[in-house]
Amino acid sequence: MIYLIRILLNERKVIMDWKILIATFTSIFLAELGDKTQIAAIVMTSKTNKPLTVFIGSMIAFAVITLIGVTFGAGLTKIVPIDYIKYLSAIAFIAIGILILTGKL
Repeated sequence: MIYLIRILLNERKVIMDWKILIATFTSIFLAELGDKTQIAAIVMTSKTNKPLTVFIGSMIAFAVITLIGVTFGAGLTKIVPIDYIKYLSAIAFIAIGILILTGKL
């Protein structure tokens, strides 16, 4: 957590990169459409009839899981070259896609 705060404080000196912001928003928005988290939010809202509470809970959960991912990614790039991360990510996505298509996942 402290590591991420230091990274964020250092990034304040840099002007916002809107291209990265838009690319990040677009890729996550499209990836989350129809995802199990969205379905869970729909079900929770239907059961509780408390949309604001479910929205706030969902946002907190997503913020925490994103914080974990960003922290892990920032630390990982210090240890593993970015090209290896790209290749391993591509292989993992392809493998998961094949498993889903073959019904094994």
